[in-house]
Amino acid sequence: MLVDLIGVESQSNLIQSLVIAAILFVVYWLVRRVGRRLLTRMLSRSDEAERRVETLSRVGLRLTQFTLVALGGVIVAKIWGVDLGPFVAVGAVFGAAIGFGAQGLVKDLIAGFFILAEDQFHIGDVVMIADTEGTVENIQFRVTVLRDAEGNKHFVPNGLIAVSSNFTAVYARPVLDVGVGYSQDVDKVMTIMRDELQQMAQDSEWSPRMQEEPEVLGVQELAESAVILRARITVLADYRWVALREARRRIKIRFDREGIEIPFPHRTVYQVEN
Repeated sequence: MLVDLIGVESQSNLIQSLVIAAILFVVYWLVRRVGRRLLTRMLSRSDEAERRVETLSRVGLRLTQFTLVALGGVIVAKIWGVDLGPFVAVGAVFGAAIGFGAQGLVKDLIAGFFILAEDQFHIGDVVMIADTEGTVENIQFRVTVLRDAEGNKHFVPNGLIAVSSNFTAVYARPVLDVGVGYSQDVDKVMTIMRDELQQMAQDSEWSPRMQEEPEVLGVQELAESAVILRARITVLADYRWVALREARRRIKIRFDREGIEIPFPHRTVYQVEN
């Protein structure tokens, strides 16, 4: 019989170990199922809040897994009568040895904690960190994972993030510079630009995305072959680049219709006959 083979005490220890494992699994299941709901209720229902919920959920689950595995290991060891003293001593020595050579790792972990605590960016945000731009795919304890516009995946150690620029935080104000010929009436061109951008803001597709009235700021630069006029639009952060492309498209079509010249390089070729 099984009892005769492994002994009553060993059987009891095995049952207790399985019960502990089952309890820890249930705890993890509850944290995973209930934790996200609680975070969602605590935060407002917006795109920014959803990103933060996703970020905190992933990090929280990873931390929960580590904690439950460590706790389960200690409890099971106690059940089986394993003396943890030597392991603790060896672990302390091993940890001290690693500590001298793992200062960068500790720096990454601390930086990762402050990224979450200060709510610098979330999963799904488009950011520039450590001279690398991309969409945040994951925030881990040691690294932040980015995916750039070409699909390349970047792993940025959190300790290298001295400055982080978040391009998708609530709203964006993309700047639109348009060059026109020196022969054009600048005031007339600015009036046309303002009218076209206002039509875009009133469009049924774009009006929900606009946060403020478009602005035509004026002459930005007297360049070598063009007068540079600057405008600015304020949109929901996720539509920064889409709005710029749409504004450029509309202005180009309008300028063509109004006969306004947009300068472009000219090249004269001379052919020498022998």
